[in-house]
Amino acid sequence: MTAAHVTLCFLLREVDAGREVLLGRKRTGFGKGKVVGVGGHVEEGETAIEAVCREVREEVYVQVEPDDLVAAGTVDFVFPAKPEWNMYTTVFLAESWVGEPTESDEITPQWYPAEELPVAHMWADAEHWLPAMMNGRRMDVRVVLADDNENVAEVFHSDWTDDGSAAGVPAQNWVPGL
Repeated sequence: MTAAHVTLCFLLREVDAGREVLLGRKRTGFGKGKVVGVGGHVEEGETAIEAVCREVREEVYVQVEPDDLVAAGTVDFVFPAKPEWNMYTTVFLAESWVGEPTESDEITPQWYPAEELPVAHMWADAEHWLPAMMNGRRMDVRVVLADDNENVAEVFHSDWTDDGSAAGVPAQNWVPGL
């Protein structure tokens, strides 16, 4: 079974109290009730960049331009107990956009201190890779979920090379942990 290709975008801003990241409580569908990043499925004929711009516009009503996106990495989510949930995720960061994030039918956005992610309300994998990507580490990550489809069984990573491309390390040579 092929993993679904999805995107995530993390809007980042500086305020007097420090750096903040926009996350949102999922109101419908996969992950309902969890605090997640903004994003969704790449539709047929779309690039990951086109999809993430569309998803940000649809979910929080702000406009992100392709030139404002920073490729942060990829996360391959593997659900051994439920392979139809497998996802290949392209992750972007943005520090510039037009508009004020607003609630939609899908998500209730909220700003959080970047150093204090609400991990108790997020998927268990987020604390393994999100802080590193928000702080400039560019990498491919593979998260294998436990049989309960909630907890993390294993995490592997492969850092990108200095030229900004994926290291291209075969999965069997990935480095455990972060």
